[in-house]
Amino acid sequence: MSTVATWPTQAETWLDKRGKGAWIAAMVVSFIFFWPVGLALLAYMIWSKRMFTGCKMHKHSSYRRHHPHGFTSSGNTAFDAYKADTLRRLEDEQQAFDAFLQRLREAKDKSEFDDFMEDRARETPETATAEQ
Repeated sequence: MSTVATWPTQAETWLDKRGKGAWIAAMVVSFIFFWPVGLALLAYMIWSKRMFTGCKMHKHSSYRRHHPHGFTSSGNTAFDAYKADTLRRLEDEQQAFDAFLQRLREAKDKSEFDDFMEDRARETPETATAEQ
């Protein structure tokens, strides 16, 4: 009875070690041979969030809390401080660039809207004289 309870866990661990591609391949193969199993596997992948976030367990644990930038300590504190500072600076530059792109989109939208309103204002007197 214990082997029945452990084989799904062993299969899950085996697939997790091989990544999301292994999960997708297992789902496709199970759809080919017996579609209800494929459907159950798809539902499990969505329910367990393996479909969207990957299979590595450190992504879900306290790993992110202790390593907010996704790296572990190299053992050299000066290098780790430099790395953290560089990543922080790059994140700030990315936010500034995203803000610039947003302002650029807004300016383009405003320009297009102003052109539309000018065209509409030009068409209105012509339409009024044509109707009379």
